[in-house]
Amino acid sequence: MKPDKESARGLAQVEGYLLWNAEVEEARRQARRFTASLPWLTTAQREEVERVYVADRVEVCRETLTRIAGRAVELRGEYTERYDRLRARCVAVSVLTVCTMGGICAALVLISR
Repeated sequence: MKPDKESARGLAQVEGYLLWNAEVEEARRQARRFTASLPWLTTAQREEVERVYVADRVEVCRETLTRIAGRAVELRGEYTERYDRLRARCVAVSVLTVCTMGGICAALVLISR
């Protein structure tokens, strides 16, 4: 792999790691805010509710990211296919145009003799 690609990949991994940790921390904050509204919970109950809340939130995020990543792969395939077809059409039109112009020039040369 080229150094530029390795660097970009490494940066993307670091970014993903930081984004994921931020999401987990946000889930913890929301769990603490939720349990703060339930003053009758014991400390053990509060910790268990927070643990379950965070685990549920993390699982939902993981499923969402997996679904989004799958869709991104699908879209990449679709757009690559469309790009390839468009490129083939552009090349065909260019070749046809050049051949047509060449034919017209040849015809004009023959007519002008």
